[in-house]
Amino acid sequence: MFFEAFGTDSFLLLTALLLFSGVFVAKFSSRWGIPALILFILIGMLFGSEGLGIVYFNDASTAQLIGVFALVIILFEGGLHTKWATVKSVALPSLSLATLGVLLTSMIAGFSVYFLFELSLLESLLFGAIVGSTDAAAVFAALKERNIKAKMGATLEAESGTNDPMAVFLTLSFIELITSPDTSLWMLIPRFFFQMGLGLVFGFVLGKLASVSINKIKLDSSALYPIFSVAFALATYSITAFSGGSGFLGVYVAALVIGNSELTYRYSIFQFNEGFAWMAQILMFVILGLFVFPSELFTAPIMINGLLLSAVLILIARPAAVFLSLLGMNYSNKEKLFISWAGLRGAVPIVLATFPIVEGLENSQSLFNLVFFVVLTSALVQGSTISYVAKKMTLVGPKKDVPHHSIELISMGKAKAEMIQYQTNAESAVVGKKLHEVSFPNRANISAIIRDNEVITPYGETEIHAGDFLYILVEEKYKAQLKRTLEERVKKSKEKQKEKQKQDAVN
Repeated sequence: MFFEAFGTDSFLLLTALLLFSGVFVAKFSSRWGIPALILFILIGMLFGSEGLGIVYFNDASTAQLIGVFALVIILFEGGLHTKWATVKSVALPSLSLATLGVLLTSMIAGFSVYFLFELSLLESLLFGAIVGSTDAAAVFAALKERNIKAKMGATLEAESGTNDPMAVFLTLSFIELITSPDTSLWMLIPRFFFQMGLGLVFGFVLGKLASVSINKIKLDSSALYPIFSVAFALATYSITAFSGGSGFLGVYVAALVIGNSELTYRYSIFQFNEGFAWMAQILMFVILGLFVFPSELFTAPIMINGLLLSAVLILIARPAAVFLSLLGMNYSNKEKLFISWAGLRGAVPIVLATFPIVEGLENSQSLFNLVFFVVLTSALVQGSTISYVAKKMTLVGPKKDVPHHSIELISMGKAKAEMIQYQTNAESAVVGKKLHEVSFPNRANISAIIRDNEVITPYGETEIHAGDFLYILVEEKYKAQLKRTLEERVKKSKEKQKEKQKQDAVN
């Protein structure tokens, strides 16, 4: 084994090589049109015993532990960046997709396996449960910086952030039914609602506690605040899971609460968690790549059966579940088809596929290989074509204007100022005005303007344009006032626009 032969120094070198490889493939994945998770998995296979032969890894328990840890970090980061104002409008359809949608997908996929292959009904339904949910890591990565319409992006992100608990519940329930035949199926139903209820309650309460704690505690270094937030994420999962609730749901809800609260050191917390989530993705997919053996995966039976099941999942199970889950809701057939196509499978099914191996179930290794191949197919076929399909269906929104720059405010915990980033738009009342004409709250100053990825040094005669990123330095006690001022200005601008439209109609 590599670690035993070369020791600690070589282990650290290997870790560095894996991270270097992950960073470089993440940089080029969008350019190549290949989802990053595919490339991360290939790196794991390359370093594995049947690749370069550097690492031999077949510990399902460790793979499961690393996978769960990484998923907590990824869900937390995704929840932090989710705007409640956007999600609120799609909460009902997303919840329907995350529960009824996962159940229907699992049942259709499971019964397909039962009729196509020589597996028992419970084993077939277990497969369906494992591949039933979309994957937060895959969906967040696929939609990031892509100009999909806001409604579609919000629906998919909210669904993928909240559907893991349903998949975990179904997977563990079918494992329990297989290992303990005396278990009553009807007794499992109230357990589901109990787990979801605890996940919501603990997530909301611990999210509020985290927000208050981050704002109230005075740490000696601003670098400690992001670590403090991660500690809350891990604690939320653990406390919720220990109490019998859904830890994944608890983490996502807590992150949603934290991300939509007024936070001190917000920029540092968000940036740290984004980087940490990338590291978690690299680690998780590389480990999962190490865990699979290509000689067992790329065999004729696995590939033929995997392609057949992928087709059933992508073309039948997922669309049927989406159309039924969104029945009577304000989604066109075109939008439902896109949501069906964008339901990517990723790390969650692979991690869930380790559960039967850990439990020692019969056919568990074959089941794992089949799930792994289905995930690879889904990520490669669907993940690489999301932008193309959205364009063909005319579901492309305005281009996401993500600033490729950063302005850091260094603090030692005693400063009482914060840098606020605000992007103007065509409706902003400040657009078209010169800086000396804008009345900002006391002790609030524009420190820099980013326009077309160029830094503009502001002075009194500088005119504000639509799309400008304003970096405003403001004392903490005036931050809420500044936010109200900016929002009021947008509101007034909209009111003026409505008045102008009414006047034009009269004329």
